[in-house]
Amino acid sequence: MNIDEKLALLKFNKSNESHLSVDNDICMRCSEKFCTYICPANVYEWNDKKCIMTIRYENCLECGACKIACEKKNIKWEYPKTEYGVKFKNG
Repeated sequence: MNIDEKLALLKFNKSNESHLSVDNDICMRCSEKFCTYICPANVYEWNDKKCIMTIRYENCLECGACKIACEKKNIKWEYPKTEYGVKFKNG
């Protein structure tokens, strides 16, 4: 089962605005871009041609791993506004 199939099992209440953001100029100077592989939901993807970080915030599991792992402390991470974000099942 791939990550997209696993994410399909969760319920997300998607907002029209992101609770995640980065400064692409800082990302360009970042050597490792840890967020692109530390995130369990593959929210971050670096585009070498455009030199931008694509953020699929609607898949965010709200674990905060990206913020902790970013070597440049470049990720602005907040919880989504009330009633938005991931809804985990119990049991």
